[in-house]
Amino acid sequence: MTSFIPQSLMDRLSLIKSEVVYVDEVDNWFLMNNWVPVVAIVVAYLFFVLYWGPKWMADKKPFEIKNVILVYNFIQTIYNAYIVSYLFIPEVLPYLWSHSCVPLPKEQNPIVWWAFCEACHLYYISKILDLLDTVFFILKKKQSHITFLHVYHHAMMVLTSWAFLRYYKGEQAIFVGSLNALVHVVMNSYYFLAAFGPEVQKYLWWKKYITKFQLIQFGLMCLHQVCLIIFECQMPIALTYYITFQALVMVVLFGNFYIQTYVKKNK
Repeated sequence: MTSFIPQSLMDRLSLIKSEVVYVDEVDNWFLMNNWVPVVAIVVAYLFFVLYWGPKWMADKKPFEIKNVILVYNFIQTIYNAYIVSYLFIPEVLPYLWSHSCVPLPKEQNPIVWWAFCEACHLYYISKILDLLDTVFFILKKKQSHITFLHVYHHAMMVLTSWAFLRYYKGEQAIFVGSLNALVHVVMNSYYFLAAFGPEVQKYLWWKKYITKFQLIQFGLMCLHQVCLIIFECQMPIALTYYITFQALVMVVLFGNFYIQTYVKKNK
């Protein structure tokens, strides 16, 4: 693996540039062509949830949007389950077993390569849809739910998933994305059921395990990326370090949330 300790800034830039992959068919997919739309979406999201939304709702009663939330979480559950289903395309699992460290070029592996790209694009769109979580909190006047962790996680996931598919592509994110989509199947299923109200919520004893599941997810992501480094796998090294860093940040933030919400509260 190429060392990520180059002799100069130019070496670093050359290394990152050499790892970039452009494919016109993918780069022209919906919301993929350039950075302006995705950055505009994230900026609009931050402006609404951090400033304009709370200000607009200040003198209003919470909106009754139970049915909207039910439909939203049902769709998100099915949508993320569909993303996970890409793992079970017949050619995918055998390929990942044999080539997870040394991937084949697109030309030698077109079916799996295109499946990965399609799944990554669906995942990217799902991260944009996830932003509605925070919008619903604003409309329901649940401002306490809008923490730094919540906003940072949602914004970074949109930008990161776009940047990966735009500039890297390939199988490095398949484990990360599939695991995260699986977590969202569980999480959105919970939110779907919880939206029915107290009559159902009292049976949802597994709420706190969702955060544990998320912590395990980010721990496994770190382990996966570290293994790519240790075994000198042929993966973009800049991306590997970036994913590792983001996963560590999430472990710290979610770990702190779990301690504050469940450990200290129980004491």
